[in-house]
Amino acid sequence: MSLYHRAVDVKAVITDWGGVLTAPLNDAVAHWLAADSIDAVRYKAVMRAWVGQAYDPAEGVVRNPIHGLEDGTLEPAEFERLLAAELCTVDGGPVECEGLLRRMFAAFHPVEPMYAALRAARAAGARVALLSNSWGNDYPRELWERLFDTVVISSEVGLRKPDERIFLHAVGLLGLEPGECAFVDDIEHNVRAAEAVGMVGVHHTDVNTTIGRLGELLGVRLADC
Repeated sequence: MSLYHRAVDVKAVITDWGGVLTAPLNDAVAHWLAADSIDAVRYKAVMRAWVGQAYDPAEGVVRNPIHGLEDGTLEPAEFERLLAAELCTVDGGPVECEGLLRRMFAAFHPVEPMYAALRAARAAGARVALLSNSWGNDYPRELWERLFDTVVISSEVGLRKPDERIFLHAVGLLGLEPGECAFVDDIEHNVRAAEAVGMVGVHHTDVNTTIGRLGELLGVRLADC
């Protein structure tokens, strides 16, 4: 018998990777900025503009390197060169471009409680999928074996969140309707875009809240808490 009452008939969880199944992005970036002695004020100014253009509908359709990196039209090495050219170290020196993305995400450690919750969801009969905007990441695919029914990586399909087509693509691979899928992401714009196509959005802000919400939607206990 279900431990929770389901308000909607959710049959699948589609989740983001970075910032949901990993340590928070801000923590990883802070670790990288300190390790590489990068001017944090300069980095934040550059990325505030780029991320705003890439994710905020209010910014219009201005393309920048994030769009190309995520949809696969810009090679990761070229993105590294472009970003490094905008940055400087705390003493005003240049930032090494080669391996920049690898260093940026070096502290993206797996969040085991989230993986455990997804395994519990799958064991309870739910379908589970990954939908990630890639930044040339070295994904821990060894952790995904027998966990995901399907994996959608933006650069591999030529689409990126928050484009509605990538959400519908992931839903279609599961053989379900949008309203039967919960979508989890730490970027609110992506969650709202998923909701716009009929999915049930879950804005990830902390592990326990997300696991609790998914448990409610699926009608099962996903953690011993």
